[in-house]
Amino acid sequence: MNPASAAVGGAATFVWLGMVLAISFLEAPLKFRAPGVTVPIGLGIGRLVFRALNAAEAVLAVVVIVAVATGSPAIPAVALTAVAAAVLVIQIAAVRPPLNRRSDRVLSGEDPARHRSRAHLYYVALELVKVLALLALGCVLQAV
Repeated sequence: MNPASAAVGGAATFVWLGMVLAISFLEAPLKFRAPGVTVPIGLGIGRLVFRALNAAEAVLAVVVIVAVATGSPAIPAVALTAVAAAVLVIQIAAVRPPLNRRSDRVLSGEDPARHRSRAHLYYVALELVKVLALLALGCVLQAV
């Protein structure tokens, strides 16, 4: 892979990774522990934060895809880029809509314990896959 594409792709990959780690694994669980933050308030904040995160992720994914595609990449870089991008698409297109419907119900007054959803667990599992793919991709791109 050419060094310029690898540098741009690696930088964008590690920024993307840092954002996912900071928001999904630090901010998201901690906000519910803050004094005075109720489930509806936390959900409202979470929806805004994750909408912004996913938009930033989409931009970074495009940067990574372009950098990898234009850099004469090795197969591992292509495969890891595809995994990270596919996971993001699945999260946005398939998992977020049920999460949004559930949070709509909670925000309209439904007891969150009344109807548990597995969509959140799927989202977290996909986040873990994405984190591993991004970490490996960043390492592959920096090894050039």
